[in-house]
Amino acid sequence: MTESPGFTVVVPTIGRPSLRVLLENLFAQLSASELSAPVIVVDDRTESEGPLVLPHGRAATILRTGGRGPAAARNFGWRAATTEWVVFLDDDVVPTGSWTADLIADLAAVPYDAGGSQGRIRVPRPMGPATRPTDWHRNTAGLERAQWATADMAYRRPALAAVDGFDESFPRAYREDADLGLRVSVAGSRIVPGRRVVEHPVRGADRWVSIRSQRGNADDARMRAKHGGDWRRRAGVPRGRLPLHVITVLGAFTAIAGAAAGPRHRRPAVIGGAVAIGLTADLMWRRIAPGPRTRDEIATMVLTTPLLAPAAVWHRVKGEVEVRRARRRPEVPARPAPAALLLDRDGTIVRDVPYNGDPELVELLDGVGASLERVRENGLALAVVTNQSGVARGMLSIEQVDAVNRRIDELAGPIQHWVVCPHAPDDGCACRKPASGMVLDAARRLGTTPEQCVVIGDTGADVEAATNAGARAILVPNPVTRAEEIRSAPEIAPTFRDAVDRVLAPLVSSHR
Repeated sequence: MTESPGFTVVVPTIGRPSLRVLLENLFAQLSASELSAPVIVVDDRTESEGPLVLPHGRAATILRTGGRGPAAARNFGWRAATTEWVVFLDDDVVPTGSWTADLIADLAAVPYDAGGSQGRIRVPRPMGPATRPTDWHRNTAGLERAQWATADMAYRRPALAAVDGFDESFPRAYREDADLGLRVSVAGSRIVPGRRVVEHPVRGADRWVSIRSQRGNADDARMRAKHGGDWRRRAGVPRGRLPLHVITVLGAFTAIAGAAAGPRHRRPAVIGGAVAIGLTADLMWRRIAPGPRTRDEIATMVLTTPLLAPAAVWHRVKGEVEVRRARRRPEVPARPAPAALLLDRDGTIVRDVPYNGDPELVELLDGVGASLERVRENGLALAVVTNQSGVARGMLSIEQVDAVNRRIDELAGPIQHWVVCPHAPDDGCACRKPASGMVLDAARRLGTTPEQCVVIGDTGADVEAATNAGARAILVPNPVTRAEEIRSAPEIAPTFRDAVDRVLAPLVSSHR
C-alpha cells in the first residue's frame, strides 16, 4: 500500500447492520487504490452488546464512548486522528464507485483558506416508474439539499481544533452539523462543495417516525440562541412550518377554551376551531398528494398529521426553556494550570504485558514520547503511579519492576518519580489503586498538592484513585476498558495525546 493520502475516515455508529456494508465498500475502494488511509469506527452504543461486526481483511481502529451521543462520538474520532483531513461518514451511507478517487481530488482542490469540503448525498428513488416516494422517503431525500451534513463531510483538523469540534450539548444527530459549519465559517474557514457522492438509502421506519422527528425543534432553539435569528439563512436551512404549527395549536386551544366558557364565546371557539382544522387539513393533503396514496400511507398521514403541530410546539417550548435555564447557570470557572501530571503505566503509556518483568518487551504507545516531551517543555512535574501486584504474587521481583521502569525512562524521557504498589488486591494496603495512597505520595514527592495534579489512566481504578485524593482524572479508554468505567468517568479523552492537550491547554493559552 502507498502512504496515507492525508485523510482519516471517521465513522460513528450505534451498531446498525448498514455499518458492515459501508466498511466493505470503503475498504474495497481503499485497497483497489492501494491507499493506507486510517479508518476509525467510534462505537457509541450505551450498553456492551459484544464486538461490532466488521468486515474481515482490513483492520479499523475501534473507539468506544459509552453512549455519549453523535457529537461526542465524532469528537472522539477526529481527536484520535493524526492526518490533516478528517472525513466523517455516517454509518448508513454507501460510497459510490469513484468516491475515494473523487475525495482525493476534492481535498487536493480545496483552497488554502478553506477548512472543509462537503460531499454530495444521493437518496435512491423508489423502484418502478409509477412508484411515488412516501412522506418518510421525501423527508430523507431532504439530505440531498442539506448544507454541511456529516453524512459525508471533510474538515481540516486545525479547523476543527480552532472551534473545539462538535458541540456535545446537541443530544441528537440533528443540527450539530449545521452548528459546526457555522462556527467554522465564523472562525474564518470556508467550506467548499466537492464532487464525490455517497448514497443514503432510506432506512425502515414505523408509522410514528414523523412525530418523533419533531424533537429536532428543541435543537432549533439552541441554534437560535447560539447563532441569532438569521441562523437558518446562514446555514442554508429552510424556514419550516413552525409558525403555522403555532397558529394551529393556538386555534385548537381557542376552540377548546371557548367551548368550555359557554355560548357567549362560541364565535372565537368556531374561528379557532376552523383555523386549526383548516391548517391541519392543508398539511395532511400536502403530505398525501405527492405520495403513493396507498391505504397504509393515507392511514399514516391521517393518524399522525393532527399530532405534528402539538409535538413541534411542545419540543420548541421545551428547547427554549432549556436554553434559558442554561443561561441562568453560573459560569464554570476556567481550570487552573496544573503543577504535575501523574500517569498510570500499563495500558496508558506502554503496551500492557501482564506481569512484565522484561525490559525488552516494553513498547511505548502511540504519541506518548512526543506528548511527554511537551509536558516537560511546559514545566509540569511528572510521576508514574502503578499497581504491580505481580510482586506480591511472586510472578516478578521489585528489581524487575525497576528494570522495566528504567527502560521506559530511556524510551520516553525521564520520569521524576516512580510510585509503585507491590501489594496484592487482598492485602488491604492504602496505596493500591483505587485507594488514594500513591496519588498522595506522588504529589508529596513532587512538592505539590493533589488538587494541582492531573491523573491520566485507562481504568476506573485510576479515576477513583485520583478522585479519592482530590486530583483531576482523565480516562483514556482502550479495548479492555469496561463500558461502565467509561460511563462513570468525569472526563474522557480518546487518545493519550488528546489527554495531554487538555492538561496543557491552560498553559498554552497563557503563553499566547
